Amino acid sequence: MVLHKGSCHCNKVTFEFNGPKNLKALDCNCSICSRLGYLHIIVPKNEFSLIRGKAMLTEYSFNTGKATHLFCRNCGIKSFYIPRSHPTCYSVNARCLHPKTWNSIKIEPFDGLNWEAAKAKLGD
Repeated sequence: MVLHKGSCHCNKVTFEFNGPKNLKALDCNCSICSRLGYLHIIVPKNEFSLIRGKAMLTEYSFNTGKATHLFCRNCGIKSFYIPRSHPTCYSVNARCLHPKTWNSIKIEPFDGLNWEAAKAKLGD
């Protein structure tokens, strides 16, 4: 396990989490993730720390309202959020990680357009 660090574009929101050097990310094709190019790394809440920028975060929700989408008020980047699929975790955007801590990121597709069936296949 290593300490991964990341941020939004303007660095007003920074975070870190413990995880393996070789990461797995989900590439979701749902309406919001596909537009954002979001790559999900699921991190248990007890492994995640918001270092700076809590006051800079703004929330957005849609559809079921079960996910808490968090965006930087300044630059608009969604670097992490609380996903519907894993409400006791954070989903960190792999694209917002600083590249010095990880060796590889294996990207796997997730069919968010057919969310219930895809979640059942995910099984976690």
